[in-house]
Amino acid sequence: MNDLSQAFLVSFQNSAVALAALGSGLLLLVGLLTGVWKYLAIMNSEKSRAPYYVDIAHRASLMYSFSALVLAVLAGLSVWPPIHNFWAVAANLIYFIAAISTYVIHGALRDTSNQLARPHRLGKATLPNILISGFMWSLIVAEVGGTVVLLSGATVRLWPVIAQVWS
Repeated sequence: MNDLSQAFLVSFQNSAVALAALGSGLLLLVGLLTGVWKYLAIMNSEKSRAPYYVDIAHRASLMYSFSALVLAVLAGLSVWPPIHNFWAVAANLIYFIAAISTYVIHGALRDTSNQLARPHRLGKATLPNILISGFMWSLIVAEVGGTVVLLSGATVRLWPVIAQVWS
């Protein structure tokens, strides 16, 4: 086993990397299953179209699965304490899954083509603006903040490697 493959295997003993890898797999599976749902909806539609949020759930799940892989790499490279990297990954995954869950709910209910349009609908119910706004701002803080933590930790490790070009 060469050094690179050994380093790769060791990185999966890192809890943040393991969480991101498993999260990626889960999101990929959700993407595949929502793809089946999308296909069945298209085949049973007179206009050959899936409900708006079924399509969004499918695409977002696939995109988030690859985003989780990027988080795994950043967590594996980060110099920050493992607990910081773990929670940075977890914050992202929690909101990835929460966002997809809302897409799946709206897709199943077929209640909107824009979940951020006011009034905020959930089936026949109306949700308070503060609930949606609060969720969106917390999502922004968690996803951007978690990514900044991981990217800064990876940058501290990788910058000397990049700087060698100019030495």
